[in-house]
Amino acid sequence: MDTDDILRVGEPRELLALVPHRLGFHPAASAVAISLRGPRRAVGVVARVDLDELADPDEGARRARQLLALLARDGASAAVLVLYTEDDPRERPGPARDAADVFREAAELALGFVPAWVVTATGYLSLDCAQPCCPPGGRPLRELDSTLVGARMVLEGSVVARSRDELGAVARADPGRRRAVARARRRWELRLADAADEAGRESWRLGSVLAWREALAALHDGTGPAEQVHWGRIEAGLADRRVRDAVLVGLVPGTGDLPERCVRGGRIAPDDDAAVARAVASLVDPACAVRPPASVRLHEQVLAGVVAHGRLGRQAPAWTLLSLLAWWAGDGARARVLLDRALADDPAYRLAGLVEGLLCGPLGPGWSRAAG
Repeated sequence: MDTDDILRVGEPRELLALVPHRLGFHPAASAVAISLRGPRRAVGVVARVDLDELADPDEGARRARQLLALLARDGASAAVLVLYTEDDPRERPGPARDAADVFREAAELALGFVPAWVVTATGYLSLDCAQPCCPPGGRPLRELDSTLVGARMVLEGSVVARSRDELGAVARADPGRRRAVARARRRWELRLADAADEAGRESWRLGSVLAWREALAALHDGTGPAEQVHWGRIEAGLADRRVRDAVLVGLVPGTGDLPERCVRGGRIAPDDDAAVARAVASLVDPACAVRPPASVRLHEQVLAGVVAHGRLGRQAPAWTLLSLLAWWAGDGARARVLLDRALADDPAYRLAGLVEGLLCGPLGPGWSRAAG
């Protein structure tokens, strides 16, 4: 949707109605910075942080600078700050007003005065507005349900999760299916343990990649993967770095049999290593950027299936790849939630740390910068 034609700073209801659609969920206890670009003040980047982080006397200024770096990269000429809190912050001091003060001070030199709006449990209001314009508790939230931008987003299929946690939720499969997958996974893990030489390990890795390929094909054909074979082998395979990297490379269109070549032999060949580097660059480098193809949805379904059927607390590889896919699609909010799940399962997981660097940096996926 082209919001340039329907949004103006003088229409706060429209702006506030847009935020949950841009984030993908209804924020709570949050501070949201909105980039406004050019003389028409078109809406650009919408970036969220925890309210308490921005209000923190020690960390708040740093978080404000991070938000402003994102807005600057987006070409912001002005900004709006939206604060989500339970109560009207005009009635007593608290984190919402502290967060506004921190952000405004950091933004003053580059963006001038930043208007601040507040969405409470019952209403919305301007932080700087006195009664009767914004009565205690604000104007009723139901006014945000009847906006032009809200209607347009719903017509275009936008779905807003009820909370940030729900955004990255994956429903667990039923116990019977999980037990069958666990048996398949254990058999596949034992096969690796019994591999006597590099040829045996290569065969195991190729079998893991094959299970991934077959699961994708079955989903594409609508038949669905055989859980006890595919889910279990893929879960076990993703614990192996070379199999995981082969799957990562396979996310990129046009890589052919590169995933299989990645797992052959004792180490990856120099030519294949260079091909892997090119595939990864197509995600992050505007010079060779590739947009996520429609097939990404199938990869997401397979990864979500691994999480749904696999061991609780042991899914850092699948969560991390799901996060990377969300980042590649430009859905930073969902990518952050998924990455948090990966780090909760394994705080030291190296690929998760690398993806976190992408999320914390001021740059988006390569295609979004090439388009800009």
